[in-house]
Amino acid sequence: MHHHINKTLLRVGSALALTTLMALGNIAGAQTRGGTLNAIVQPEPPILMLGLNQQGPTQYVAGKIYQGLLTYDEKLQPLPSLAKSWKVSPDALTYSFELQQGVKWHDGKPFSSADVVFSMDQFLRKMHPRGRLVINKYVDSITAPDANNVVIKLKEPFAPFLSIFVVDNMPMVPKHIYEGTDYATNPANQTPIGTGPFKFKEWKKGSYVTLVRNDEYWKPGQPYLDEIVFRVVPDAASRAVAFEKGDVQVLRGGDVDNVEVKRLKALPNVEMTTKGWEMYAPLSFMFMNQRSAPFDNVKVRQAVMHAMNRKFIVDNIFFGLGKIAISPLASTTLFFEPKVTQYDFNLKKARELIKESGVNVGARTIKILSFPYGSAWDRLAEYTKQSLEQIGFKVEIEAADAGGWAKRTGDFDFDLTFNFTYQYGDPALGVARHYLSTNAVKGSPFVNNQGYNNPKVDDLLNKGASAITKEERQKLYSEAQNILVNEVANGFLFEIEYPTFYRKNIKNLVTTAIGLNESFDNVWIEK
Repeated sequence: MHHHINKTLLRVGSALALTTLMALGNIAGAQTRGGTLNAIVQPEPPILMLGLNQQGPTQYVAGKIYQGLLTYDEKLQPLPSLAKSWKVSPDALTYSFELQQGVKWHDGKPFSSADVVFSMDQFLRKMHPRGRLVINKYVDSITAPDANNVVIKLKEPFAPFLSIFVVDNMPMVPKHIYEGTDYATNPANQTPIGTGPFKFKEWKKGSYVTLVRNDEYWKPGQPYLDEIVFRVVPDAASRAVAFEKGDVQVLRGGDVDNVEVKRLKALPNVEMTTKGWEMYAPLSFMFMNQRSAPFDNVKVRQAVMHAMNRKFIVDNIFFGLGKIAISPLASTTLFFEPKVTQYDFNLKKARELIKESGVNVGARTIKILSFPYGSAWDRLAEYTKQSLEQIGFKVEIEAADAGGWAKRTGDFDFDLTFNFTYQYGDPALGVARHYLSTNAVKGSPFVNNQGYNNPKVDDLLNKGASAITKEERQKLYSEAQNILVNEVANGFLFEIEYPTFYRKNIKNLVTTAIGLNESFDNVWIEK
């Protein structure tokens, strides 16, 4: 008996020793230096100045050039970037950041606290659509006691404040280049200068963007890659072929159609991951216009939830790339509450609810405004039409292009339509906007377009944004989620999963909650 135990312990012991050695080997330079990473940028961005444009393709390329004070792990906890440490005062009104030392801009000038103050207090306060809202509403002052420290004082507590320093929300901008200029027309916008591991080299419009290694990067020995080339390939099928042939080594979610996913996943020496979207957590839902019959009746909305087979939607319409949504909060978003009412696919229950509602749902034809983001969404509209017809609705589908959809949804001119939005890690940043009655304002498709109105929920969401402790916030958001789910404040459908494909010899590609928008300072190619 003892003999058996000792042998097992020995095996475990030697396995541990081996793991430790391997880990040390890794630190000691198992990362190979050199090589070119070929990727795709789709569609081609209008500009690479991240402070002026935050569309997906811009974030992907410019996330290697510019940096923020912080980045975030997959549990959405802050990690150091240009700030090496930070402190929050007990009253949650003062945030102090200590900056990394020896950081230089790509033109060789030193980066300091003056750049942070300029970026937040001048540039982003004026130019950044999301950043400016938070800065203008909550920030009282931004000061620099010395070159390596920055102190931000808030007017009132804003619990998710530490979550907004991600590079696309708060990119650091060089004061010496932008101060006193017209930011939007500064010629430097064409040749972006940041502090990141890669420097802008060349942009051949319609063809490629090349970034090269920053030899004076502030992390010793990094980056490992010599260059990154982002190729512009307008056709989805050609992008898949380029990856298969090995001309590009990375495909980002949306670079290829979902129908290609299964085939690409099966290729030899190819890895696929759906990680790296935790900060964005895109969740798809139906806007049912609650300003008039029949969707002003809560039982009708509950019936619609029971009439939709969401497993079928994910598995068949979206080729398995998704996860049924439990509530308006994605499961990776902070303060997600799993214990809420579940809506199973149940036509009998749906018909009973319609009966209980006393509403004649066939009294007028319901129009589904189609969501113009590809064939899967067209199929979802057709499937929704069939599902509603099975419980007594009369339904038509109205086609729309992207501009028409955005205008009509923003004008509340619809019966039912679809959408998906980013949650930005915290309900106060990306979720509350769809449910606060004060945010049912015309002009944008990303607000409370369905006209949901519940003063109790308003109160819970507002308190959730300013409560100081995690426990208190969880309590408030759990209560809010319970009400939102019971009242079907939105027809939440599924959490979207975006696949990233890459060749097996590409290492450390997705390591944080912002995935491919990360700096890539730690990415290396195994020779």
